[in-house]
Amino acid sequence: MRVIVIGAGIGGLAAALTLRRAGLEVAIFEQAPQLREIGAGIQISPNANRILHRLGLTDALRRVAVRPLAIEIHRWDDGRLLTRQPLADLCEQNFGAPYYHLHRPDLLEVLVAALPNDVLHLDHRCVGLIQHHDQDDKVEVKFHNGLTADADLVIGADGIHSTIRGLILGPESPRFSGHVAYRGLVPAARLAHLGLEVNASMWWGPHHHFVHYFVGEGARYVNWVAIGRGEWRIESWTARGEIADALKEFAGWHPQVGAIISAADFTNCWALYDRDPLPNWTVGRVTLLGDAAHAMLPYMAQGAVQSIEDAAVLAKCLERVDASNDVSAALQRYEEIRRPRASRCQAGSRANGITYHLPDGEDQRKRDSNVASSATAPLPQNAWLYGHDVEAEFDRPSF
Repeated sequence: MRVIVIGAGIGGLAAALTLRRAGLEVAIFEQAPQLREIGAGIQISPNANRILHRLGLTDALRRVAVRPLAIEIHRWDDGRLLTRQPLADLCEQNFGAPYYHLHRPDLLEVLVAALPNDVLHLDHRCVGLIQHHDQDDKVEVKFHNGLTADADLVIGADGIHSTIRGLILGPESPRFSGHVAYRGLVPAARLAHLGLEVNASMWWGPHHHFVHYFVGEGARYVNWVAIGRGEWRIESWTARGEIADALKEFAGWHPQVGAIISAADFTNCWALYDRDPLPNWTVGRVTLLGDAAHAMLPYMAQGAVQSIEDAAVLAKCLERVDASNDVSAALQRYEEIRRPRASRCQAGSRANGITYHLPDGEDQRKRDSNVASSATAPLPQNAWLYGHDVEAEFDRPSF
């Protein structure tokens, strides 16, 4: 059985790897002429890392990943520590897999290196598809360069502005959250005087929050993201912002926040969008994966992680299906399994966007008290998320 994946982001590459492991023939088509990532950090939690490790990527990931010691949350003005939850060894003991911080280009390189050279096809922008209902039941994909390709099924892993989603479900606009993010990448040596620990560090303040953590082999960079409110509507990781604007947004915050922001050579600025859960992801032999299916805000660090879970479940649903069997039913099964969990992450991420940004006052004090008390047990609130093994579901008799 042949599968076409549209989009060579983390979800699309993970899908190719899991589908090939299941014995399917896979081709990825990516619209960009080259795979290129502007420097950015990404957090991959245990629920995805266990999948990547099963794909044989353990050693490659360990070489380039940073394993944070803890998650820390600080108050915005005085820097007071609100809570600290250990990660590192404790995370692996509880959930059987590590929590990693990665430089996003490093993760993409690890995924691409695990694929044969003939799987990935660059400079192929999808402009149309036709589902044939004849003896072969093929799906034909058309590209901007005049070329076509066909397969037994097509996976749209082409992001929040998915062409495939528009082709099968019709036009739809994402929801602007009202939040705007600046991000930067700083050589760690520039910030040595701050004595930063290798943690996932968050700062909560009125209508804003700030995140920083180490990425890159040997923890050579500090990745930061500064989120506030604004009217900037460009949803692009490559749009340039101004360091001065980011500093202005965080004026009056603890000096460490300003020191980290100002140490960057430049910043990128992007508007944060998400979607309400879609009523369905699948039409015939075409389905969606990752942000194309369930775009979410980055406030649970689960966007890429959920796309990796999608890939693993999709492969499990398809591994016992051949081209003569009912592929559509397998895709519907994938959607039924994945949609509730992905929708929960969408809703949780949107709720965190409110919780993180509460203005100082009674609600903020209750939030801080609850956060402090939750640290008495190791990672308790994340057991449903980090401890869930999507592939293990298929070992149960009901499957």
